[in-house]
Amino acid sequence: MKPANNFVSPMLTDFYQLTMAYAYWKDGKHEEPAVFDVFFRQNPFGKSFTIFAGLEEVLRFVSAYRFADEDIEYIKSLMPGCDAEFFDWLKRADCSKIKIYAVREGSVVFPRIPLIRVEGPLAIAQLLETTILNLVNYAGLVATNAACFRLAVGDESKVLLEFGARRAQGPDGAVSASRYSVIGGFNGTSNVLAGKLFGLTVKGTHAHSYVSSFSGLDDLKTNSIIDPDGKKHDFVSLALKFRKQLGFNHTNEGELAAFIAYAQAFPEGFLALVDTYDTLNSGVPNFLSVVMALHAIGYKPIGIRLDSGDLAYLSKKAKKMFQQVRERFPVDGFPNLLIVASNDINEATLISLKQQGHEIDVFGIGTHLVTCQTQPALGCVYKLVEVNGKQRIKLSQDVDKVTLPGRKEAYRLIGSEGTALLDLMIPVGEAPPRPGERILCRHPFEETKRVYVIPTEVISLHQCVWDGRINVPLPSVKELRRYTLDQLGLMRNDHLRTLNPTPYKVSVSNRLYDFIHELWMQEAPITEIQ
Repeated sequence: MKPANNFVSPMLTDFYQLTMAYAYWKDGKHEEPAVFDVFFRQNPFGKSFTIFAGLEEVLRFVSAYRFADEDIEYIKSLMPGCDAEFFDWLKRADCSKIKIYAVREGSVVFPRIPLIRVEGPLAIAQLLETTILNLVNYAGLVATNAACFRLAVGDESKVLLEFGARRAQGPDGAVSASRYSVIGGFNGTSNVLAGKLFGLTVKGTHAHSYVSSFSGLDDLKTNSIIDPDGKKHDFVSLALKFRKQLGFNHTNEGELAAFIAYAQAFPEGFLALVDTYDTLNSGVPNFLSVVMALHAIGYKPIGIRLDSGDLAYLSKKAKKMFQQVRERFPVDGFPNLLIVASNDINEATLISLKQQGHEIDVFGIGTHLVTCQTQPALGCVYKLVEVNGKQRIKLSQDVDKVTLPGRKEAYRLIGSEGTALLDLMIPVGEAPPRPGERILCRHPFEETKRVYVIPTEVISLHQCVWDGRINVPLPSVKELRRYTLDQLGLMRNDHLRTLNPTPYKVSVSNRLYDFIHELWMQEAPITEIQ
C-alpha cells in the first residue's frame, strides 16, 4: 500500500535522522531493540481534548518504506565521508522488523498518552520519526479543529462543509484538510480531488463572478427548459410571471438572468448565491421567482447561500420571506429551502450565531478551519523510552518535558454514568485494570494528586496495528467520522465546552509512578555546592 501523497517516502525526513542512523550503524548499535513514543504535551486551541488522526497514512508509509537507487545516490552526496557499506545497509532497509501499537484513528486523546508506540531496530525506528510526526501533527490538528466547530454548532443536523482549498497551505494542505475535517465531524467538502481520493461528499454552487457575468435577460442564450417529463417550457416567461405576482419589480435583471441560466443547467440542484448586489431586495426575490418557476414545472430547488453581511439577521429575514411565499401560494410539495452560509466563519462566529437564533442549515467553513489560525501546530513529539531492554527517560527543569519511560499501554476508565473518568497508563506486563475493581490512579509527577477509581467499564486504547504488515482494518473516512462523534459522546460536557474546559485526568498506575521516580533519581545528577 502506498501513501496518498507521493511526497511521503523515506526521503521526507530531516537530515539529522540519517546522520544518527549512520552513527548508530558505525557504532554497531543500529540493530539494538528500541521503543519510541509519539505523544503531545498540550491540547490545542485551549481545549481539553484532541482528536487523533493520520494513522492510516503512517501505516501506508511503513508498508512502502524503501529507499530508491536515486535516493541512495543523493544521500551519498550529502554524506561523502561515510562508509560505502552503510549505504548498502540503507538500500536494504525496510519496516519488516518494526512493530507499531497505536490508539484507534478518530479517538479522543489527551496529553502524554502514547498515540503511537514504535518498536524495532534502533536505526530504522529512528529514521521513521520525522515522517510519522509530519503525518499525524497536521491531521490531528485539523480533525480537532473540525470537532471544535462541530461542537460549537451544537446540532448534529446542521451540515458543515469544508471550503478551504484556496486558502490552505499548498495542495497537500488542501487535500489533507478535507480528509481530516470530515473525520473531525464535517459532512463534506468542496474539494473535488479529496472527494475522489477518499470518497467524501462533494458540494458546491457558483461564485459572484458567475452572477456578475450576466448583464440582463438578453444575455440568455435560450429561454427554454425541459421538465422532468420531457416537456419544453418558456422558463424566462415563467420566472418573470412569478416575479410580477410576488411583487419583486425592482430586482437586478442581470442577477435574475444568472439564476435562470443556473437553474437551466441544474434544475434539480438549484442553489443560488444571493448577495452579489442586495441580498434582501434583489438576491432572495430573484431566487424565489426562479424557485416558483422551477416548482411549477416539477423541480425542487435546494436553497440559497449567504456569503456576506449579518448572517443571523439575513438568514432570519430570508427564512421569513420563504414562509411568506409559501403562505401566499399554498401549493403541494413546496420545497423546504435551505440556507447555506459562508463568509470567513470561525468557532466564535458559530457560537454567536447560535445565541442569536439563526436560521442557517449549512455552514461552509474555509480559512479558519484549514489554516487552524488560533494554533499553527499540534506539537506531537517522538521520544526514545527504551533501548536494548533499558528504560530511558528525558529529564528537564520543565516538568512537562519529562518523558514517561518504558513500554506503556493505556486504558480509558468509564464511570457509572457512562462517561469517561480518566485515562490510566500502566507498564506493559502489568495486569490491566478491570471493571468493578478499586484502582489507585496517580498523577505522573505530583505525589499528592491521586484518586481511587472503580470503573464500570474499561476500554483498552492500544492495539498492534503493524508487525511487518497492516493487521487492522482501515475504515473509510465516513466510518472514522462516526467513530469520532461517538467517542466525543463518551466525554463529559465540561471537558468539551469552549470556555474554561475542565482538564481531563491522565494518570499512571502506582507501579509506573514508582518506577518513573526511581529512574528519575538514578539519572538526575547531584550537584555540589561550595
